Amino acid sequence: MVQELWDNDVNRLKPGKDYRISLQGKAGDTMLTYDGSDGAASPLFIFVDENIFKKETFLAFISLLDNYESDTGEPEVVTPEEEAENHKFLDAIVETQTMKIAHRYLVQKQLSPQSTEDFKQQLYRIWFELYARKGSSRPDSSGFEHVFVGETRGGRTVIGFHNWIQLYLQEKLGHIDYKGYSVNANSPQPDEEKHILALQFSWKNGIKPKGSIFIGVSPEFEFALYTLCFLTSPNERVKVSFSVYELEIVCHHYNQKHIGTTYPVLVKYLTK
Repeated sequence: MVQELWDNDVNRLKPGKDYRISLQGKAGDTMLTYDGSDGAASPLFIFVDENIFKKETFLAFISLLDNYESDTGEPEVVTPEEEAENHKFLDAIVETQTMKIAHRYLVQKQLSPQSTEDFKQQLYRIWFELYARKGSSRPDSSGFEHVFVGETRGGRTVIGFHNWIQLYLQEKLGHIDYKGYSVNANSPQPDEEKHILALQFSWKNGIKPKGSIFIGVSPEFEFALYTLCFLTSPNERVKVSFSVYELEIVCHHYNQKHIGTTYPVLVKYLTK
């Protein structure tokens, strides 16, 4: 199923052609704390062909990135304009082949409604409905904000933030300091030509000791893959293989209705 999503991701960027990254050095080994080291003097992104961002799903996705208060505990207020932008994004992605394949599969499994309008409502609830994160009494978070935009906790720690477009745009604005790639004894060396990377970075005043992201994929591919994992395998690490990758998709529910977090973990490269 995931191979089919991958094969139909026509908006995916090509490494070396549409974008180039510079891995540089290895980040500090600490998983949950930051030891002050910096394995990368230069930014992660050398170049991205920004014409890609004019494509409908990218354009609609980028319009959502400034709609959130990053600090957990700060209640989110969704304006009518922002709600309209959320719906416009869902309208755009459900028209893509990638999302249609995922929808068809979920209908067959009786996990999603057949009508496109009802499916969009389901996606809205999973990704955009607000909920209160741990320690907050008022709705301050959503699956979309956590996974694609990123949040800060106590101003010191970055949580979520698993999207390359947000990373690129924030780095371009000078809000991100890339600290290097993350590997442990079991993980394969990262590769600038591959579409997945574990990394360390600081954002605003907080640090993300270890994060994992797809690079160069379209918003609809991530949305389709993560929704699929959320609905088919609750609260699990979902093993998936496609192209040259064997991954685990970590997917945590929040109250069984919303996405708490979800991100890819590279297990190994498949030789082809």
